[in-house]
Amino acid sequence: VQLQAFGGGLVQAGRSLRLRCVASVSTFGNRALGWYRQAPGKQRELVAIFRSDGSARYGDSVKGRFTISRDNGKNEVYLQMYSLKSEDTAVYYCYLYDGLDDYWGQGTLVTVSS
Repeated sequence: VQLQAFGGGLVQAGRSLRLRCVASVSTFGNRALGWYRQAPGKQRELVAIFRSDGSARYGDSVKGRFTISRDNGKNEVYLQMYSLKSEDTAVYYCYLYDGLDDYWGQGTLVTVSS
């Protein structure tokens, strides 16, 4: 399984950015599919994820600002980020759990300038 994340970059605080993750396998029916992030000097944390029942779960720090979506026909998952803050600066990782193994993408860097 390969996961490729796209869309990171430098953005000003308050602006929006959209990340895209392309999976090499079908994204339909996965146990978990979504995004984590890791800021410098911090542990990796949940951003947003689809659970096996299809419901979305968000990290507390992004609730109300970020939206996760998916297109199973394209095997893609997206993260729409609004009202970005400097504390959102991190490497964002696409994640998939198929019920047996965890898979991580290579990460895409998002830098929010204040």
